Amino acid sequence: MLNGIITAMVTPFESSGNIDIKATEILIEKLIANGVQGIFVLGTNGEFHVIENDMKIKFAKKVVEIVAKRVPVYAGAGGNSTDEVIKLGKQMIAVGVDALSVITPYFVSLKENELYNHYQMIAENLAIPIVLYNIPKNTGINLSFELVSKLSKISNIIGIKDSSGDINNIAGYIDNTSRDEFSVLSGSDSLILKALKIGATGAISATSNLLTTNNVEIYKQFIAGNLDKAEQWQQSLEEFRRILKYASIPSVLKQSLSLSGIEVGVPRLPVLPVTNPNDNQDIVNTIKNYYHL
Repeated sequence: MLNGIITAMVTPFESSGNIDIKATEILIEKLIANGVQGIFVLGTNGEFHVIENDMKIKFAKKVVEIVAKRVPVYAGAGGNSTDEVIKLGKQMIAVGVDALSVITPYFVSLKENELYNHYQMIAENLAIPIVLYNIPKNTGINLSFELVSKLSKISNIIGIKDSSGDINNIAGYIDNTSRDEFSVLSGSDSLILKALKIGATGAISATSNLLTTNNVEIYKQFIAGNLDKAEQWQQSLEEFRRILKYASIPSVLKQSLSLSGIEVGVPRLPVLPVTNPNDNQDIVNTIKNYYHL
């Protein structure tokens, strides 16, 4: 079962555009030392949509080597083409990732039977655990409760990350999936505690790149039954979540990590760094407050 805080990790780049291996190692060591229960690479905040497949494989291989089985490594392998997802998935299996995250196809509006067939074929052709990834505001597709219920019966489809931002969506997935081995995870950092309270088993969190302890403590305090403390840690994310809105994903997140001392570079085009001076100053002040710089 998937549980705890799994970090949706950024992809560190050098100025040349290549993967920054040193920054990758520093970030992973920080995350593991602070108690995350998984590393998820090549998701939305990992810029999967602007990274070529050869680089994805090299990056995933390096992450697997650095993590060295201390926590599971999840890798994004989704795309619009079923065949291409299967091909990439096989390459990810070869480099040793523990599970794959597969986002719904995007651009094309698919019928329920087409979505089922897509995921069924992927699951049948890839001997590895698979996590569904629902993010309708980006893909235009919201996986229905009925479809997720049906997909959850496929043995190696082990969970879903829901980034709809709707707690009712998370609740619907929980209520419609009964298999013990199937987990529902919050992909919206504002809903981590609310999701845990209704039966989610954890979260795949972007803010945990920076605010690792804050995220981990939400889960730890919830498990310990200290709901007031868990709520305090949940609320501690809000000031950071506020400044994330200043630019496209993952511009502010990457800038904030660099300000904290882990230089992860800038996003790949077309996403630009923050340019507004007032926004930049607010980001600097906020990170100083979090890190007591």
